[in-house]
Parts: sequence; structure tokens; C-alpha cells
Amino acid sequence: MISAASQPALLVLADGTAYRGWSFGASGTTIGEVVFNTGMTGYQEVLTDPSYCGQIVTFTYPELGNTGVNAADEESQRPQVRGAIAKNICHRPSSWRSTQSLSDYLKAHDIPGIYGVDTRALTRKIRTVGAMNGAISNQVLDPDELLTMVRQAPSMEGLNLVREVTTRQVYEWQEGTADSWTFGTETEPAAAPLTVVAIDFGIKRNILRRLASYGCRVVVVPVETPAEEILSYQPDGIFLSNGPGDPAAVGEAPQTVQALLAAQLPTFGICMGHQILGLSLGAKTFKLKFGHRGLNQPCGLVQQVEITSQNHGFALDADSIPAADVEITHLNLNDRTVAGIRHKTLPLFSVQYHPEASPGPHDADYLFAQFVQLMRTHRQPADQPKQG
Repeated sequence: MISAASQPALLVLADGTAYRGWSFGASGTTIGEVVFNTGMTGYQEVLTDPSYCGQIVTFTYPELGNTGVNAADEESQRPQVRGAIAKNICHRPSSWRSTQSLSDYLKAHDIPGIYGVDTRALTRKIRTVGAMNGAISNQVLDPDELLTMVRQAPSMEGLNLVREVTTRQVYEWQEGTADSWTFGTETEPAAAPLTVVAIDFGIKRNILRRLASYGCRVVVVPVETPAEEILSYQPDGIFLSNGPGDPAAVGEAPQTVQALLAAQLPTFGICMGHQILGLSLGAKTFKLKFGHRGLNQPCGLVQQVEITSQNHGFALDADSIPAADVEITHLNLNDRTVAGIRHKTLPLFSVQYHPEASPGPHDADYLFAQFVQLMRTHRQPADQPKQG
């Protein structure tokens, strides 16, 4: 339903395609890579996921904002998207947890949105042509003028967005998964907490919650933290987080991870962390045509299939993975791209998807248990000093 107070808004893609609609959220003009998410729920978690930094997200589910927003569903301190595109917007949410409407929430964080758009046509366009830059504006309503602005913006390939979302200071995370979210797969904490150093490429809060729920003491460090400082925390394991942008553009991160490999500590990577681990092992990455963003992506090999939550626009090149040292453990079963790897001799593994869900299925939560078990197995006796 279109509100009587709604302002006209315009969406223009880099190929010149224009869509007219109505404004919600903040006033102004925003530019980013236009992508689509196929999930039917979890819009607030999507909007606040740092992996979406630099992107304008098209929600394929036709109704957005029905349950409003609340602090518990935030995956970071604020929305990270550049903009939002919807078919229909609910201006009067209905949920006992709601503290604010979606439109007011985005307005408070200065993020524009457009609704009344044919999101099915837009999604078909992106699937056919590929993800591309675009702009939303309720101030510039001339398609040619807005197109000129779009074409001046940098492309996602070669863009380092991790520096925009990584933490500025070291901190410890202690909050576990809320009782109402318990997956039922947690293990008993170790007698002495396992210390995990998480390198923050744009980490989601539910990843931190899952690690804490498995009995880990989690120390989160900025992306530029050198290997020597990371090892000074005497970690039992290293976690490489999710994050936005082109993994090949994230500065010295692959070199830092490569230096950490010498310590032979259990290491677990998710999404961007998976790609950075692959780069550190000698693999290469490439940009996908339109990426994988949704809650029902099938991954696996022969014996087991997991339905997974995903959000990424880049992937590891299977032919570049050093087969003598690394094996592919999972493939995305829609397009056969690499979705998981494991080192054959070192305690290292990673996945391209999000086992912590939020939103999404819990099929892959066992990976946290595997990481914990690896750390317990490799933990040195208390009377022996740790490496580093």
C-alpha cells in the first residue's frame, strides 16, 4: 500500500534501466551494487549484516517491514546496506518485539529506500545481466542525471570495504545465544575456556554468540592486526569472519593469515574468511555473476546436503586450489562453485556459507562443534607454553 505522504523515488541501474517507485527511509541519493536476497524472512538481520556494506539490496519477498525492527535482531550496530528495494512496505508493523517501523529505522540511520518496484522484473534483470551498480534517489528524478552519477561510482571488483566495517579496537565478546534461539547442539564448555581470536572482516553478532555458546572466550581484533599480536593472546584457535567487498583487495590479510598458519592452530573461516584462507593457501578468487544471497542454498558433496544461508558475490576458483594440500569439502549444488575447503594435514577448514544462520536454517551449526573439537584436540597441556 502506498502512503499518502510518500514521495516519488527513482532507481537507475548502470545499464540505463530505470524503475520508478516511492520513497521510504531517509531522503537523499545513494549509490551501490544492486543485488537481490531471496529470503522470506530476516530482513533486519540482512540489513545489519556487514557483508552487505556497499550494496543496495533488493528483497524478492513482496512484503517488507511487517514485524518492524528490534534490537535483538541486529547483526551489527546499525544497518550496513547503502539502500533497500521492496515491492510493498508495511508502515504499521505488528509484533510484540517491535520498537520501530522499518522506514523510521532506516531514516534514523540515513539510508534511503524505494518501494512500489517490480522486484520480480528487477531480479530477472540482475540474474540475466549480472549484479551492477545502481542508485536510489527521491531528489534526483531525472534518469539521465542519476545514470551519470551511477557510472562515476567504482565497481565492487577491486573494492576494499572491510576497512569500513572492521572494529577499530580489540574487544572481548561474552554473550551467548539467547535461550529462545538455542539450537540444542552446544557442547559442555571446557574446564578452562578456549580462547578464539576472531579477525574482524565484518563479523556478524550471531557468529560471536555461537562461539560463546560453545564455551569460547572470543577476542575480536581489527583486520590490520599483525600475526605477532594475534598470537600474543595465546589463542587455542583462529576465526576468520565474514565481510564485504573483494577479498583480493583486503590489504595484507592473506599474508597475515599465511603467517598464522606456521603456528598450526585450528582455524575456521566463514564467507570472506573462507576466501581469505583460500588466498593464503595459494588459491585465487573471482566475482560471481550475481552472487548467492538467500536462506535456501544447497551445499554438499555426495553423502550429505545442507540447506544454507549465504551472502557473497565472490568465490574461490576451484582450478586454483592447491590440490596436493587442500581438498574441496562442499560445493554449491546450484552452480557447483566451491563452498567449503579443508587442509589435508593442518587443522584448517572454511565454508562459503553462514552456519550461524540469523536468518536461515541450522543445518550447518555442527561446524562450530567441529571447530571446538579441533581446538580441544590440539590444545597443549597447561604446563607447556603455547606457540607464539
